[in-house]
Amino acid sequence: MHVPGIELSRRFYAEAVAPAVDGPHTAALVGPGSEVLGFDTARSTDHDWTARVFLFLPEVRDVPIPGTFRNHPTKLEVATLDEWVRGFLGFDPRHPGRHDWLATPTQVFAEFTGGAVHHDDLGFEALRRRVAWYPGDVWRYVLACQWQRIGQEDAFVGRCGEAGDELGSAVVAARLVRDIMRLCLLMARRYPPYSKWLGSAFARLPAAAALAPHLTGALAATDWRERERHLVAACENVAGQHNALGLTDPVDPRASCFFDRPFRVIHAERFVRSLVGDTPVIGAIDQFVDSTDVLGHRTLTRVVVDCAHG
Repeated sequence: MHVPGIELSRRFYAEAVAPAVDGPHTAALVGPGSEVLGFDTARSTDHDWTARVFLFLPEVRDVPIPGTFRNHPTKLEVATLDEWVRGFLGFDPRHPGRHDWLATPTQVFAEFTGGAVHHDDLGFEALRRRVAWYPGDVWRYVLACQWQRIGQEDAFVGRCGEAGDELGSAVVAARLVRDIMRLCLLMARRYPPYSKWLGSAFARLPAAAALAPHLTGALAATDWRERERHLVAACENVAGQHNALGLTDPVDPRASCFFDRPFRVIHAERFVRSLVGDTPVIGAIDQFVDSTDVLGHRTLTRVVVDCAHG
């Protein structure tokens, strides 16, 4: 029977690590790994699976632990809290600035604030709370940028289809489905994970029950009109969610034609303006960069955001 990684880590700490540690410390399961986000299954154990704990001490020292725990190899990562946090996030979470929020991928925030803290003498939970979610102005900005992405492509589903390019229409629709899912997570104050777990995270949202049939329908459709019908229904639902947040004055949630063309769109620019007015919108790093190699490089993401935002 599969034991979730968070529970395995908790037991490993309680039974093997805690008895070996003297003095103040913090122990947690955070960082990379499906178990940190709660998405691990029995399949997750087929490679790189360990009973693991991050142990933060005032000074790094050796801590003796067994090589196996409940038939799993063990992994104990020992570090000082400040050094690890700054290395993992790329900034000090005690005083995050706007640049720090925009230059940090949502996957990184999810890994830092997810998982579990087993014991905390050194104040790790306080640091996690500081970046549990975007400050209000940054939240409005990233929501606006996500709406902008939708508005830049939604009319192309119909235009590609009208031109006889059903494959191109389907590709655009798939991109829009991904952006809608990410927008819903951002509205729900959840950091969107990377692609492997995006659908799993979305499925946990209350809004997913009503939206999933339309998003699935858009992906399954073989005709652009059917594809557009599902996407319009999904966008109108998300528009209603926007209004329910109360961040702006209500915006008409109904779709209409794209200028005088027979393609129905939500006119996402209305939601962008309602959130940030005429402020230019480019986005947080993973709203305009899609390279895994770039997003995994803390220094490079900051340089890219510096260039993009001037």
